[in-house]
Amino acid sequence: MSKLNRDILFMLFEELQDDSKSLFSCLIVNKLWCETAIPILWKNPWRYNINYHSKNSLFNIITSSFSDDIKNFLSGKGIKLSSVSFQPLLFDYLSFCRSMNVNVINDVISIGSCLAYNQFLLQQEFYSLFMKKFPELKYLDIRSIEHQIFYFPRAVACLDSLYELTCETSTEPSYFYGLARICDKIENLIIYNASPKVNRGIIKLIEVQRRLKYFEWEDDCEEFEEYFDIVDIYEETFLALAKKADTLIHFVTNFQEEYEFTFPSRILSEFHNLKTLKLNFHPIFDYSYDEQLKMSDYPNLETFQLDDITLISTVACMIKNSGGRLRKILVNNYDVVEDNFNEESLVLINAVREHCPLIECLSLAFPSSDEHFVDLEKLLLHCQKLRVLAISISNVNEISREQMPTDRGKLLRALTRSSSTNLREIRFFEHFKFSSESLEEFLESWKERPALSIFTCDLGYKKEEFVEYAEIINRYKNDGVIKDFKFVVKELMHF
Repeated sequence: MSKLNRDILFMLFEELQDDSKSLFSCLIVNKLWCETAIPILWKNPWRYNINYHSKNSLFNIITSSFSDDIKNFLSGKGIKLSSVSFQPLLFDYLSFCRSMNVNVINDVISIGSCLAYNQFLLQQEFYSLFMKKFPELKYLDIRSIEHQIFYFPRAVACLDSLYELTCETSTEPSYFYGLARICDKIENLIIYNASPKVNRGIIKLIEVQRRLKYFEWEDDCEEFEEYFDIVDIYEETFLALAKKADTLIHFVTNFQEEYEFTFPSRILSEFHNLKTLKLNFHPIFDYSYDEQLKMSDYPNLETFQLDDITLISTVACMIKNSGGRLRKILVNNYDVVEDNFNEESLVLINAVREHCPLIECLSLAFPSSDEHFVDLEKLLLHCQKLRVLAISISNVNEISREQMPTDRGKLLRALTRSSSTNLREIRFFEHFKFSSESLEEFLESWKERPALSIFTCDLGYKKEEFVEYAEIINRYKNDGVIKDFKFVVKELMHF
């Protein structure tokens, strides 16, 4: 391995860029490995799950690049800089960097001083240095920012090619106006909504983008629920986004479901190029979202994830209107009490079978009738790429507890007979108490297949009665049949 050439090593290390432990280990193999790994590590040094507040070495490396005049100025303000006289560094680390994360940088800066004013001075010098040293900025997270970085020398050249921006609505609009003057090539925009006011700076930034592809909105607004009845914080922003429908291919939202909101559902039908659609909202007494989704065509859609959608027929319509490219269908809360749930759930199963030959991850809800089990087997036989299956068997008129294990046993036999060897994970929602005989029969039949991960939110597997299953599960774990078996709280069972 140590004799691999630099190009091959670089490609290998690129694959490890999310695995900081392995990548850090590569630094100590030899000089070639170190020289190859350093540019990858420093491309985005703020991304790793480490305690930056205590990383003096990172603080020292950055401050060692300051001029003597700046060092003397900061020291005169009582800011602690390293007293160690450094030899010239082996690498110009900052020249490899393509990313800034304000929150993480603030943690690093706090090493120099605990005083707010001194930290403000350090921020200014850090950003000024970064603008000079970074060849370009591709990734920028400006949450908690205090400096208008676009006024620093070389900021225009550095920010011109910005690819991804993470921000929050509580940031002053002037910051976004400044960025909008320079950055019109942003492809990924992630917004944390933390203000009760419309941020027209963000709207302007959206308007100037020429190739916006990924948009994510995350509500984070516990502090201002009293404003929700009087302030419209969604309409203008999302109408501006709708004008980017020609380039937008990923649309992800997570609205706080406790409040009524003014998301303009009519724009959903305009996003005709989407490959990813993830919606998390709970419309109170309002079916407009379902109706808009039913009428929308998404011929390129590969992934959709819906939380708290009111009608199961919505999902079936979306599948029928897709272009046959769907790989992930994830619905975390089907409404199983609607009047025609039995019939609509059959329509859904058959829609998946007929229109989703590439499906890899799928969540389904249906009652435990023989007809549903038969159609489920047809789906499993047809959808041979399926890797993850989440199932909720729900009966509007609850069956007796005595009958439940029998019906759950039918499900296990259907999975045994018809699922492909690609199936790696099964998630059981609701009440999924199997008889020990059915469970052991199922696991025994799985012996010639790849190991299976099983997740359940049935409390029966957590309480004392789980003891009777523990021996079975542990035995099949030891045999390599079960990779993992976990009880998970239902609220955390989401994909």
